[in-house]
Amino acid sequence: MDTSTPPSVPQKLLAELLGTFVLVFVGCGAAVTTGADVVATGLAFGIAIVIMAYSFGRVSGGHFNPAVSLGAALAGRLSWRETGLYAAAQTVGALIGGLVLALTVLASDVGWEFGDPLGSNGFGEGGQVEVGGALLIEIVLTFIFLLVILAVTDERNRAVAAQAPLAIGLALAAIHFVGINATGTSVNPARSIGVAFFSGSDAIQDLWLFIVAPLVGAAIAGAVYPLTFGRDKDPVPGSGLNFGAGGSSDPAFTQQWNQQAYGQQAYGQQVQQVQQVQQQSVPQAQPIIQDGWQWDPASQQWIPAQQQPAAPATPDQGGWAPPASDQTQVRPPQ
Repeated sequence: MDTSTPPSVPQKLLAELLGTFVLVFVGCGAAVTTGADVVATGLAFGIAIVIMAYSFGRVSGGHFNPAVSLGAALAGRLSWRETGLYAAAQTVGALIGGLVLALTVLASDVGWEFGDPLGSNGFGEGGQVEVGGALLIEIVLTFIFLLVILAVTDERNRAVAAQAPLAIGLALAAIHFVGINATGTSVNPARSIGVAFFSGSDAIQDLWLFIVAPLVGAAIAGAVYPLTFGRDKDPVPGSGLNFGAGGSSDPAFTQQWNQQAYGQQAYGQQVQQVQQVQQQSVPQAQPIIQDGWQWDPASQQWIPAQQQPAAPATPDQGGWAPPASDQTQVRPPQ
């Protein structure tokens, strides 16, 4: 049994900040130093998410991405309050990662200057696709990424629980292989924000798309997964379509996937009720009294009769006792 103290909210936020910082620094750093080599950059992002998920997943869940937090909230796994806090921590971590990366490459002989692309995302003149294609690519890639995350972290999928970070990292690498030459692959608003303000005006102008599209893709996945496969447990209070601080969204799908548990609970309640009715329906044995003596069934002999307790008094009477015929069975003389 795990007796450790659950992580506090500040610890969760610090874990998200550090994880996003490493993701941006390593992934975008590989893009800068390798000239956006597809394999090297994709693997850098994938490996970064694996090592950070294994490091901090037990603390915060290892999101490192506002889109992941949004999908988790819609799927009922994270409250909306924590979703906003996670997104803020992730964005701060990404900005710190972008700043540290910019200072690092400035101090290195890689020929980068402020205003040059720093692993930033883009479309149109600076990319290979126009706005419509970029939107579709980012939405679809984020949707795939979130489906993988929700599936491998499902508590019913215990067979791959220990390998979940590895599966997530491989998924992130694979979608980078698809999207790097088209948009630079975002699927993470914090990652795009973290380097856009060090990459010049084009990256800032295109930034809206790499915030909107990943959130849309994540929202679709967060709604589709529980609708299709049900929930592994009751929604976290204040998650799903319930935006309040307390309560949870409709657990209909959870009930569907837990019919056996609910059936066992109902059966137990029925058995308990039957036992109570049986106990109430069995009349108490009345003592047998004759000439001041009472028959004791346990010792199989006559003993001095015990005085019967009087019935409780009522407000309207000074007290009453039922007739002797209601209390005793008088044995006829032999």
